[in-house]
Amino acid sequence: MAELEAVIGLEIHVQLATRTKMFCGCELSFGDEPNVHTCPVCLAHPGVLPVPNEQAILYALQIGLALGCEIAPHSIFHRKNYFYPDSPKAYQISQFDIPIASNGRLDDIRIHRAHLEEDAAKMIHLGASGRIHGSGASLVDFNRGGTPLVEIVTEPDLRGAAEAAEWARLLRETVRQLGVSDVNMEEGSLRIDANVSVRPAGSEQLGTKTELKNMNSFRFVQRGVEAELERQRQLIAAGGRVTQETLHFDPVSGSLTSLRSKEESHDYRYFPEPDLVPLAPTEEMLRAAREALPELPAARIERYVEMDVAEDVAATLASDPPTAEFFESALAAPGTVDARTTAYWVTGELAAALRHGDEVVAPADSRVTPGALAALLGLIAQKKISHGSGKTVLAALVAEGGDPAAIVEREGLAQISDSGALEAIVAAAVDANPKAAEQIKAGNAKAIGAIVGAVMKETKGRADGGEVNRLIKQKLGT
Repeated sequence: MAELEAVIGLEIHVQLATRTKMFCGCELSFGDEPNVHTCPVCLAHPGVLPVPNEQAILYALQIGLALGCEIAPHSIFHRKNYFYPDSPKAYQISQFDIPIASNGRLDDIRIHRAHLEEDAAKMIHLGASGRIHGSGASLVDFNRGGTPLVEIVTEPDLRGAAEAAEWARLLRETVRQLGVSDVNMEEGSLRIDANVSVRPAGSEQLGTKTELKNMNSFRFVQRGVEAELERQRQLIAAGGRVTQETLHFDPVSGSLTSLRSKEESHDYRYFPEPDLVPLAPTEEMLRAAREALPELPAARIERYVEMDVAEDVAATLASDPPTAEFFESALAAPGTVDARTTAYWVTGELAAALRHGDEVVAPADSRVTPGALAALLGLIAQKKISHGSGKTVLAALVAEGGDPAAIVEREGLAQISDSGALEAIVAAAVDANPKAAEQIKAGNAKAIGAIVGAVMKETKGRADGGEVNRLIKQKLGT
């Protein structure tokens, strides 16, 4: 049987951080008493009219531009008709065939569309302990109903569960840095659905897809997609056929359960919203949206990689703008070294030194200034101190701040690189480790570590490692 490859597309719902709802003036909040932020508009009383939230439209424009999308000169709201208790109107105001943004790209994944819509109310399903009048019940909290959303839909370009989760992280960080949403998955301000199918490797034809709904963590996205891919592969291997349906992934048991058959657009009987005129962003609105864009994570990663920063380190920096700014300030300081080394120390040695149990101090909030870190790295690069001594100096900077050169002088950490001063120490270390010496002579290069370690212990880490290695080999004639 031909190998089956994964074909995955994501649908991401982003709650926008506006002050009020999408089509009314009710305040947005999280965790308040149920049904206190409602009005005749969001409760769909007869005769009321929706009014679009201008800030939500501006935020949607920023998202579209950040994702490299084409912005529609005019877009239309539609009614998406369905009957469910979380929608008092029996329809959702959304966008269908003319979304506000389309045809974009983030990293290597194409964006099919990004459109505006309103969120549904929150359903609360009571268990056995929450029975009312002797029967099970579900409650509805309409505080969330009408919250502005942007739904971002990718093309089916993802080829694995881990890739899907990693790309979703990049999207979340991109939206977070725009400042248009807090993208808090635990509170539901970022929700992810995955469309999953398999097909013979190399085929261009798409297989039958299923949809995993409302996964609320990236780990669950990866686990859920992995489970569904495995289910589909086993089903096809046994001669079965995949049925198009909507599934729920239980992260506790790892099981998948069917919720309903997967709806198509015709099931919702879309038609243009008669109470709203088309959206036509003005040049002023587009200019304001463009000017509000920061340097986005994908662009920052690319720039850092071009500076020879390792890609994983570049991604770590790009996910934390204040730390990225600290890195760039250190790189611009007098006595600086290369970007790769500086980035490694900022995200590695400095980050570790600032972590105390569950408490993590950001570099920008620490006693270590960008200039001090640059000066420290300069001392190491000039071989005035060893790497080990550099970590000792860093610990002192974290504790008290100050000047690295002064700390080196005070603590007597200057590196010993004079051959005459090291020869006697190296000779003693070789004599004290005869087994390692014989192994080195026999061609075991790794055995030199024992003798180097002995020298470093004797010099308290101040010896020049390169010079120590040269002297050992010279002593042993290798």
